[in-house]
Amino acid sequence: MNIRPYLLSAILLGAGAAAFAQDETDALRYSHLSPQGTARSMGIGGALGSIGGDFSSLSVNPAGIGVYRGSEFTFTPSLKLNNSSSTYTGTAADDNATRFTINNLGLVLTSAARGKRYEKSKWKSVSFGFGLNRIADFSNNYTYNGYNNTSSASEIFAIDANQYPNDINNTSTLAGLGYESFLLDTFRNEYVTVADWQGGLNQQRSVIQKGGITDMAISLGGNYMEKLMLGATLGIPVIRYKREVTYTESDASGNTNNYFDNFQYRETLTTTGSGVNLKLGAIYKPADAFRIGLAVHTPTYFGLKDVQNRTVTSNTENFKRDLGYGDNPITRVDAPENIYEYNLLTPWRGVVSATGLFGKYGFITADYEFVNYASARFNFDGNNRDYQTIINQSIKNTYKAASILRVGAEGRIDAFSIRLGFGYYGNPYKNSAIDGSSMTFSGGVGFRSESWFLDLGFMHTQSESQETPYTLSYIPPVTVPTATIKNSFNNVALTLGFRF
Repeated sequence: MNIRPYLLSAILLGAGAAAFAQDETDALRYSHLSPQGTARSMGIGGALGSIGGDFSSLSVNPAGIGVYRGSEFTFTPSLKLNNSSSTYTGTAADDNATRFTINNLGLVLTSAARGKRYEKSKWKSVSFGFGLNRIADFSNNYTYNGYNNTSSASEIFAIDANQYPNDINNTSTLAGLGYESFLLDTFRNEYVTVADWQGGLNQQRSVIQKGGITDMAISLGGNYMEKLMLGATLGIPVIRYKREVTYTESDASGNTNNYFDNFQYRETLTTTGSGVNLKLGAIYKPADAFRIGLAVHTPTYFGLKDVQNRTVTSNTENFKRDLGYGDNPITRVDAPENIYEYNLLTPWRGVVSATGLFGKYGFITADYEFVNYASARFNFDGNNRDYQTIINQSIKNTYKAASILRVGAEGRIDAFSIRLGFGYYGNPYKNSAIDGSSMTFSGGVGFRSESWFLDLGFMHTQSESQETPYTLSYIPPVTVPTATIKNSFNNVALTLGFRF
């Protein structure tokens, strides 16, 4: 793999966003987790660290499996609705997306001591669990557009061509994409863009993101003397991420003979892979009405594969004809497919939690989670170790440790339950001017009988981000307008469960 076009692709797609794999934004994406398994867990904001008795807890605090007194099967489909509102150079734009996913599929098999065996045995129950929990979701569509007369993204092609002039016929590089699409001209022995940005350009960037992280949990745990629950989970998280980016610039000057009408850059990126980690947890009951929990998650070691495809399509009016290349002003250039395999190590995580129970009437619970996002690390092959050092240092310089707080409550009346939850995910960025924090608000209802149960959960997430559609490596630097994107994510889940 040629690492240089990889890097410059990131520049073209925007340094403030998830640009292209193997940069610091990708390390954050795969390290930033939000439990969203069963509808019950969603209803209480994902605060599962000390309440247990729910399959989603196996991916938060595996000691929760020790709360089970019988076997259980759960299945949770969910509907995700995303809405984004963006502003760029004073222009507002909206976008939305709807996705259907499976949040949870799990089986817990429990052997619980009863009668004289219960009285003699110190281990009151032992459970084995196996299944899937959704622990991150990447679904997000957003679009922004506006007028700009200070720069053009096509200048990146010229920068690359001037730095690496031998690559102008190599379409795996940005120099080659720009040259072969007739977006570059020469002036005073340098390559320059044909886009007349001083006359004004209409710019638009659209992003469609799909996928998530599904944690395959294999858990074992038990209840010791009705005081201490212990558990361990072997986690095998599976990543699938797909992004489609379309960036368009068009001439806003009204001049139909200035060698530029428009160009469009399209990229698709698919990242797939899996990892492995270990989660260890304990829940202690100092009194029947109170529980405290502690869990530690080892780093996840991921093996990942990226497949990238890029296309540039341009309309350069009379430029091709004047150069003797015919009358068709439209040119399309496809870069060779770029495939790369690499590894990522995500941070350690620690979860401390507490629950107050009100007998059969419900509970209040809270989790505090600590994660140092700056400790994530990429591992590349020997040919790209220099870039590995650069990007790992960038992760360390960009991110910091952050706190996560999740709070939930459940009230019960006979077989019916009502739930509320809140979550705060702290800002992972060292630069205080960048706010990467988010908040979740959730609720739900449930019905439980002796042999089956049905839960409905809803979670609403709010976040705001900023990004530039491209960056230009000029000295002194050229300021590119920044887009502000406000995201609203809604997740509705329904869990059907059976006890046996």
